[in-house]
Amino acid sequence: MSTDVNFDPETGEIREAPAGNASEYSVSEIAHALKRTIEDRFGFVRVRGEISGYRGPHSSGHCYFAIKDEGAKLDAVIWRGSFGRLRSKLQEGLEVIVSGKITSYPGKSSYQIIIENVEPAGVGALMALLEERKKKLAAEGLFDAARKRPIPYLPQVIGVVTSPTGAVIRDILHRLNDRFPRHVIVWPVRVQGETAGAEVAQAIQGFNAMAEKPDVLIVARGGGSLEDLWPFNDEAIVRAVAASSIPVISAIGHETDTTLIDFAADWRAPTPTAAAEKAVPVRAELVAETASLSARQKRAIARVMQERKLRLQSAGRALPKPDDMLAIARQRLDTASTRLPSGLRSNLQRHALVLARAAGRLSPKSLRDRLAEQRRRVGEVLARRKRGLDVLFARKRERFEGERKLLLSLSYKSVLARGFALVRDAAGRPLHAAAAVKPAARIEIEFADGRVNAVTEKTPGQGSLF
Repeated sequence: MSTDVNFDPETGEIREAPAGNASEYSVSEIAHALKRTIEDRFGFVRVRGEISGYRGPHSSGHCYFAIKDEGAKLDAVIWRGSFGRLRSKLQEGLEVIVSGKITSYPGKSSYQIIIENVEPAGVGALMALLEERKKKLAAEGLFDAARKRPIPYLPQVIGVVTSPTGAVIRDILHRLNDRFPRHVIVWPVRVQGETAGAEVAQAIQGFNAMAEKPDVLIVARGGGSLEDLWPFNDEAIVRAVAASSIPVISAIGHETDTTLIDFAADWRAPTPTAAAEKAVPVRAELVAETASLSARQKRAIARVMQERKLRLQSAGRALPKPDDMLAIARQRLDTASTRLPSGLRSNLQRHALVLARAAGRLSPKSLRDRLAEQRRRVGEVLARRKRGLDVLFARKRERFEGERKLLLSLSYKSVLARGFALVRDAAGRPLHAAAAVKPAARIEIEFADGRVNAVTEKTPGQGSLF
């Protein structure tokens, strides 16, 4: 007995049905049933292939392209929200691994993948993406040699950004302790995985935000594959290093490993151990060098002192002997001491003669005559001064009298003497018009022979009255 296929669009189940008894379904029912079946079977998948037909996001923000390999092609869609969260940049021909769910599009009777995440596939794809990112950041000047700063010769505090476990931090601490022990602050981070890039960037920014910053930073990780070291090609790390006010030493991987942080760092160390060696000098070598310089300084000082001593001795031999230098002075002193008694006698006789001549001019009569003459001269001077003062006083009095008369002629009191009066308000200000006088106001009237206080009144139809 022959049978037909019976498809249940509600459950997606396919059952055998007797011949001639198959149910009829609409195209939409079949399309939606297939959609549910595909989504249930392929709810989450990872697909590897090459990007094809990529033209960037649509005006709506969604992206439509395809993933293909040598034998098939799969339509792909990235919704706007998922596209904004992608960490990898899409480009035509890039081999990728996409994650999402398989579904169908009933309007075209086709199936497609709704992508939620995209990862570059293979070393070639990563290298192409790395080269593109390197060119972009270099164009912004983040790798310029002019912006790199010197590493401090002997830092007091060293900041280390690395995993708190593993050989890297032990190698760094051991090497620092061997060369020159310093205070070390470790900022623990993941150095592999999706969150590693963000954690390292935040650690660098955190060190720069500290009140007492380290003198130098070491960002370190052990060796690994390109995929393992990929977080250190993150733009966030490169920009954090370029913006750091603290000099940064990068020590990622082995000597042959190169990441973008190496180009932005102020110094690139081939290994974490080499980073520790760059950060501090060897203490024993410094002590030895200091001792050597101290010994050289002592020898140099001794040579200078010996040279000065020889020069002083040579100069001393060219000088005359002290006795020879003082011999002439001694002889002059002896000669002067021999002539001193006779000189004193001659000086005494000369002064006695001068005194005798002066004594003859100092008789009482001559003194009286000189005193009388001085008195006469003083009297004449006083008389002249008195006459001058009398004349000056007369002139001043005459001028004062003229000014007094002029003041009297200009004073308002002369007007009062002719029968007029001066009216003032309570504050003593003159009143010049009747309109300025208010009713019941206190006023003062000044006559030639005195002043009178009054109060103003006002009668109907008349002006102010007193």
